[in-house]
Amino acid sequence: MNLLLCIPTYNEAENIASLIHQILETAPEAHILVIDDHSPDGTGQIADQLGQANPGKVFCLHRPGKSGLGTAYISGFRWALEHGYDAIGQMDADFSHPVEKIPQLIAALQDYPIAIGSRYVSGGSLDERWPFWRKALSAWGNFYARTILGLKIRDVTGGFRLWRAEVLKNMPLDRIRSNGYVFQVEMAYVASLLGYQAAELPIYFADRRWGKSKMNFRIQLEAAVRVWQLTAMYRDLRPR
Repeated sequence: MNLLLCIPTYNEAENIASLIHQILETAPEAHILVIDDHSPDGTGQIADQLGQANPGKVFCLHRPGKSGLGTAYISGFRWALEHGYDAIGQMDADFSHPVEKIPQLIAALQDYPIAIGSRYVSGGSLDERWPFWRKALSAWGNFYARTILGLKIRDVTGGFRLWRAEVLKNMPLDRIRSNGYVFQVEMAYVASLLGYQAAELPIYFADRRWGKSKMNFRIQLEAAVRVWQLTAMYRDLRPR
C-alpha cells in the first residue's frame, strides 16, 4: 500500500530527525510529509535535509506561519491526494505515538477504511507518569465528545490514524474548520456520518520526550464548544 505519513510541526527540531529515522526503519515502505509552520528553531530546514538524504521518501511542506493543527493536516491530506497515495496517515512529531505500531495500522487498512491507534480500547493506556487529574481530564474529554456526537469510536480525540485515500476523497475537507485537537473529533464525526467504520488498535500514549506541549486552555475551550456546533454543522449528512 502506497502510504504517506503526515506530520505537522512547529518547533520540533529536537524530535523530527530521530522520529523520521525510526519511521523509515520500522515502516520502510512509508513516505513522510512534514508540514512545518515556519518553525523558528529550524525544524523545516532539518526536514529539508532529511528529504535530500532520502529522495522520494521524505518531503517537507513549508507554510508561512503558525496556522494550527487542523489546517496543517488538511494541507497534508490534499498534498497526498494530489500525489496519488493509496493511504494517508497522521501522527504527532513528539514521540507520543508509538512508531512500532505503524505496521499493524497498515495491516488493519486491508479490512477497514480507517485504522486508529487507540488509548481507550482494551490494552490501550496513557503515560503512567501523568497525574490522576490529567488522565481523568483526557478520558472525560473523550467521553464528552463521544456521547454528544453518538460515536462508536472509543478514541475520538486521538491523532494517530491511517485513512484509505478513498475516505478522504469522499469527505468534505473544505468544510472542516476545527483547528485544535477537536479537529480529530470533527474528522471522526464526519467519517462516521458517511458510514465509514474504523479499526482501533491499542497503543500506549507517551508524554512528549522533548520540547513544549502545544495544549492550552484556549484549545480546550474550543473543543468543548465546537463539539456542540458540529451537530448543527453536519445536519445535512445525517441519515434521513
